[in-house]
Amino acid sequence: MSQPEANAVKAAVPVAEGPKLHAGFLKNNLREYGMLISLVAIMVLFQVLTGGTLLRPLNLTNLLLQNSYVVIMALGMLLVIVAGHIDLSVGSVCGFIGALAAVLMVEYEWHFVPTAIVSIAAGALIGAAQGWFVAFRKIPSFIVTLAGMLVFKGLTLALLAGQSVGPFPVEFQRLSSGFIPDPLGGEALRTTSLVVGALAAAALVFFKLRGRAKLAAHGMETEPYAFFLVKNLFFAAVILFFSYLLSTYKGLPNVLIVMAVLIVVYDFVTNRTTIGRRIYALGGNEKAARLSGVKTQRLAFLTFVNMGALAALAGLVFAARLNTATPKAGLGFELDVIAACFIGGASASGGVGRVMGAVIGAFIMGVMNNGMSILGIGIDYQQVIKGLVLLAAVFIDVYNKNK
Repeated sequence: MSQPEANAVKAAVPVAEGPKLHAGFLKNNLREYGMLISLVAIMVLFQVLTGGTLLRPLNLTNLLLQNSYVVIMALGMLLVIVAGHIDLSVGSVCGFIGALAAVLMVEYEWHFVPTAIVSIAAGALIGAAQGWFVAFRKIPSFIVTLAGMLVFKGLTLALLAGQSVGPFPVEFQRLSSGFIPDPLGGEALRTTSLVVGALAAAALVFFKLRGRAKLAAHGMETEPYAFFLVKNLFFAAVILFFSYLLSTYKGLPNVLIVMAVLIVVYDFVTNRTTIGRRIYALGGNEKAARLSGVKTQRLAFLTFVNMGALAALAGLVFAARLNTATPKAGLGFELDVIAACFIGGASASGGVGRVMGAVIGAFIMGVMNNGMSILGIGIDYQQVIKGLVLLAAVFIDVYNKNK
C-alpha cells in the first residue's frame, strides 16, 4: 500500500468511528435524553391540543406556582431514593408544617421570618426522628414513613381543630405569589426578569464549558461534543424563551428563584461533593460502601433530615400560595413527588438518579396535570393516565437493568 493510500485509510478511521461513538453514547444515555425529549413532546402536544393556552404567560406562571412544591420535595426525595429508601410521609409533613406556620402567624401573631425558621427546623426534626428509626434501628423506611404519614395527618387535624386558618401576612404570601422587582422599569416587558434570564442562560453555558474542560484536562470521559453543544444550547434557549414569556406578564416569580437556587445547589452536591458520591455508593451497594469506610447509617439519617427540611419549605410555599392552611393540605403530594423521581430516571432499587431528571419528571407530571385540566379531562381519568405513565417509567427501568 502506498503512503498516500495509508494516510487516506488513517483519515477515514475517525469518520467511521464517529457515528458509532455517538450511537453508543446515545444508547447508554437514552433514559436521560429520552426524558427531556418526552417533556418537549408532551408540551408540544398540549400546546396544540389546548390551542396555544399551555404556554401563555399567565398559564405558564400558574404552572410554575402549582408545581413549585413538587419540585422542591422531589430534590429531597431523589436523595432518599438514591440511598435505597422511600418517604411516604412528605405530603403529610408538608400539610402539618403549613398548619404550624398558620397557627404561629395568625393565632400567635409571630413575624413570618421566625415562623419560617421554626417551621423548617421542625421539618428537619421530623425527618431526623424518622431517619433514626430507619438508619439506626433498621426498620424499613416504607413502614416508618407510612406511620409518619398517618401521624402527621392526625396532628394536622388536631392543630387546626378541623378548620382552615388564614389569611397570612402579605409579606409571607409573596414567597409563593410574589414576583421579583423590576428596577429597570419595563412597562410592556419586565426588563429585569429578562436580564436575569439571559444571565442565567449565559452562566449555564459558561459553567458547563468550564466543567467539560476540567474533565478533559484530567483525561476523564466526556459526552461527544455535538451532544454537549446541542443539549446546553437547547437549555440556554429554553431559559431565554421562558424568561421572555414570563417577562411579558409579571416577570419571574419569587418561588422560581427559590427553585433555581435549590436545583443548582443539589446538582452541585450530587455531582461534585464527597457526600453526594457516598449517597450513590450507599444506594448502589450498602455493604460495600460500609466496608469502604462510609458511615452508611449517618448518611441515610441525613437524607431523611434533608427530606424533612425540604418538605417543610414546600409546606410554607403551598400555604403561602393558598393564603390559608387547610386540614387536607398535602393530600396525595407524596405520590406526585415519588412519581416525579421515578419518571425522571431514579431507580427503585437505589443508586441511580439525577437532579435534573427529577426536575424534568416533576414538570412532566405538572404539564400533564395542567394540560388535562385545560382540556376538561376529569380527575378520575387524570389519575389513570398518571398511574400508567409511572408504571411505564418503572417498567423501562427494570427492563433496561435486566438487559
